[in-house]
Amino acid sequence: MEERRINPQDVKGWGIDYNPEDEPNYPMKHYTGDDHNRLNYARPPLQVRNEEILQSNERPSLSAVFGDAVPPSGLSGMMRRKAFRYSENHYGHWMLLMAADRVNVVEGIIDDIKKGVFPNIYKEKGGRAIWKHNPKMAAKNTAISLAIFAGILLLLRGTKKLKSAS
Repeated sequence: MEERRINPQDVKGWGIDYNPEDEPNYPMKHYTGDDHNRLNYARPPLQVRNEEILQSNERPSLSAVFGDAVPPSGLSGMMRRKAFRYSENHYGHWMLLMAADRVNVVEGIIDDIKKGVFPNIYKEKGGRAIWKHNPKMAAKNTAISLAIFAGILLLLRGTKKLKSAS
């Protein structure tokens, strides 16, 4: 393939930002020269680190502000720590983080049950709206969920029989 050279004078608008006097908003803007000094600023004081913060291995330092409302814990926390060993452009980084989110949902349900609060998963996932707007899919999902639940019960029942037989 042949490389074509582009003449900048032939391209309309080429170098439009070269002259600060020729900016599109120049007549309306009160130019002070500070626009070109925006990279020279004092970094704000860092937020105090009270919890474990997972940080990309591509960042040399911690961000000035970060969230610490839900520190990593349990199996999902272990998965997140493992994910942050990889670079952000690595497939394993993102797949582990997404899997950790799913595991964290299950951990949250287990924590709710331990506290005596039984979540209404059908309602929280919009079961009534799905039943109203797509009853075929709702019936299919209900059948699959019941089959999985029955399979788990049979599996648990079978392991109890094995334990009592030994």
